[in-house]
Formats: sequence, structure tokens, C-alpha cells
Amino acid sequence: MRVQNGILLTMEGQNYENGYVDFENGVITAVGDMKDAPAYEGEIFDAEGGYIMPGMIDAHSHIGISEEGFRWEGEDCNETTDPITPDMRAMDGFYPFDIAIPKARRAGVTSAIVCPGSTNIIGGQTAAIKMAGTNVEDMVIKSPCSMKCAMGENPKRNYGENKGRSPMTRMATAAIFRNTLIKAQRYMKKKEAGEDLFDPEMEALIPLLKGEIPAHIHAHRSDDILTALRIAKEFGLRCSTIHTTGGSAIIPQIAASGIMPIVGPCTGPAGKPETVGGSLSMGAELRAAGVEFALTTDHDVMPIWFLPYFAAITVREGLDEESALRAITINAAKVGDIDDRVGSLKVGKDADIVVFTGHPFHYMTKTKAVFINGKQED
Repeated sequence: MRVQNGILLTMEGQNYENGYVDFENGVITAVGDMKDAPAYEGEIFDAEGGYIMPGMIDAHSHIGISEEGFRWEGEDCNETTDPITPDMRAMDGFYPFDIAIPKARRAGVTSAIVCPGSTNIIGGQTAAIKMAGTNVEDMVIKSPCSMKCAMGENPKRNYGENKGRSPMTRMATAAIFRNTLIKAQRYMKKKEAGEDLFDPEMEALIPLLKGEIPAHIHAHRSDDILTALRIAKEFGLRCSTIHTTGGSAIIPQIAASGIMPIVGPCTGPAGKPETVGGSLSMGAELRAAGVEFALTTDHDVMPIWFLPYFAAITVREGLDEESALRAITINAAKVGDIDDRVGSLKVGKDADIVVFTGHPFHYMTKTKAVFINGKQED
């Protein structure tokens, strides 16, 4: 199939005023300028001068595990029985029929990194999931794609305040995190030495310690961000901070760390003390310091279909348009280690393509077509 006659945003450093994308069996086979397009006899979708771009990706979401319209029945985000649950897998709690999923598609969001919540210090394994399908095994791009962890208010509130047990302080949160990683290091060494061991929690942490997956660490306040960076450095972990709300106060430290933070949501009222003072201009501040970042709606904190609007607001607040687009496409793919499959329009990548009637950030723009794995979705 070919999608043609639109302003083509590839997210690969090359855009086309009038471009086309060919794909077959769910994979992109050609991308380029219409004036260079070879003759084509297959099915054609005409963008009619609109915008053609890769499907958007939310870098941190609870879609499918905090189901829209449900109470406790559809709430599978936090296993609140223990602050250390690395063997929990988001894909095991994911419901493909969550009514939020078609809403995400209609906004041009074709994938999301679906995460356990932030109740636990180590909450479990995230999964990058396509927003189309009826069987999660067929929808998953990669699982695990990161390990969800948390600093700050949430673990101490859920365990210290609500249950009267550790962690009651930020000190305890950091100590438990460190102690667990040290325990996992020792376990890994014993296994490598040939000992016959099996502990599901420790097994889940081995890919993190080996650098095969990153840590995604929930951290709002600047001190929590720095604690997350400090622990990651101590153990040689790849990491991204999630939300990064207080990041404006420590831009130089974030830049020096080399991480790609996940930012947001900052468009609603502060829901707790940690989120007071969140800045919509932080994206521009990060880019001014040379930091690439991804954006999140933290669905269902903010609806996932607001992702392009959130990106548009960062442009209004000083971020350049190209960086905002990267934050919801290729950068979101990079933080989830799925940029070999999605996030840009490139030969060999999945045919996850969205066609808009106008610029994706304009309030009057409508979604004209959504393709996921080369199949046009409703």
C-alpha cells in the first residue's frame, strides 16, 4: 500500500513537502518525495495535502491496566502488598478492550509504554504495546522494555502513612532500593558461578543490572530526581526519570547525567505537593541545555488522546516544533528501547502511520487515517 500526497514528517531528519510512504506486510518499504516516487499499482491512500507522520507514542501510560469507566474492577496498576515487586508484568494486567484504546488511536497515538504504577519502590516490568488488537501477546512490541521504580511521596504515603511500615521516609525508599539491587547483584553472581537458584524477583532484576533494559524512575521533586540519578550511577543502570516535574531547578545536573527524561503531565492542576510548581516551559529549558526528552500524559492522569495537545503547548511555551514532535515519536521510542521498530518512518520499521488533515498541533486538525502494522484502523 502507498500513502501519498501529504507533508511527510519522517522523524529521521528529512521531511518532504509532498511525500509518500510505501508498506507491505506491515513493514515500510519506501519513503520519499512524490517527484521521485516510482510507478505504483497497489492500493493508494491519498493524504490530500494533509500531514503524514509516524504514529505517536506515549512514553509512560497506564492505559489498559487502569481501565476507563471502572473502579477497583479494572484497576490493575499497583500491587500494594509489598514495596518490592519487580516480577510483576504490566502485560499480565493489560485489558485490550479498554475503551480508552480506540480513543488513543483516533488521536494518532499508536503505541504506549504501559507501566505499573508508582506505589512501589520497584513496581514491575513495563511493556510497549500497540493500540490495536484483541490479544496482548500480539499487541506487545517489547516486554519488558523497562523496570518501573519510584522515589518520593508515593511509596512513603502508601506504606508509611497508610500501612505503618517501611518506607516511611525518602531515606528508607533509597535504602530499600539500594539493598534490593545489592541483593540482586549477589544473586546474579551466584547464578553465574553455577549455583542452582531461582527467585522470581531477583530474576526480573538481572536484565536491569546487565543494562538490557533501563529503569524508569518516577520522580517529581528535584531531590528525588537527583536521588534517582545517584542510585542509577552507583549501580551502572540506564535510566529515565518519569515526570521530572521539578527538573527546572536542576537542568545542569540532568544534562550532565546524559539521561533522556520523560516529562509530564503538566497541563492540569497540581494533584499533590510534589506536583506544585510544574512548568510548561521545561521542555524548552531542557532543549536549551541540549537535553532530548519524551512526553507523557500519564494516562489516566491526563487522557492519552491529549498527547498531541500537550506537545503543542510546549511549543507555545518556547520549545521548537521539531523537538516537540520528537518527544512524542522517536524519543518516546528510544526511552522504551523500541526505536528499532517504531517512532519514525524508515524502511524496515513497522508501518505505524498517521495521516492528519492539517498540522498535528493545530486545534482544528482531524485524524484522517491511522495505520498500525500496515492495517488501517478505525
